Amino acid sequence: MVRAAVTVDGAVVGEIGPGLLVLVGVGDGDGAAEAAVMADKLCDLRLFSDVEGKMNLSVGEAGGGVLVVSQFTLLADLRRGRRPSFTAAAPPEVAEPLVAAIAQRLAATGLSVATGRFGAKMAVELVNDGPVTIVVDVVDGRVR
Repeated sequence: MVRAAVTVDGAVVGEIGPGLLVLVGVGDGDGAAEAAVMADKLCDLRLFSDVEGKMNLSVGEAGGGVLVVSQFTLLADLRRGRRPSFTAAAPPEVAEPLVAAIAQRLAATGLSVATGRFGAKMAVELVNDGPVTIVVDVVDGRVR
């Protein structure tokens, strides 16, 4: 990714240059363990090109930053009707500290981390360098 930014009420609240835009959907039943596993996986994923053009570098090795944005709509259930159901999403009082924990754990590794604003109407801008979009899910303490 080349850059990403989040704007709330016309003001930029978080932005990064090259790095990862992480849209975090916290599900009902997720907890601190899942947040830790998620952050550790994101930190170590080899998604950035080395000098040979192969995806061999982590975001830190590539000198990138991370923009963490809460996104409960990732948990939309579209199986019935035409209106999405969000019953699988954790309530805000559970989700907000877990999104913050992911950002804090990433920052503790030395990465430059920016965030959106939980619960706000955010305009998220992404300029992507290549079609790499990956879903990372933690189930039973393991990434799948």
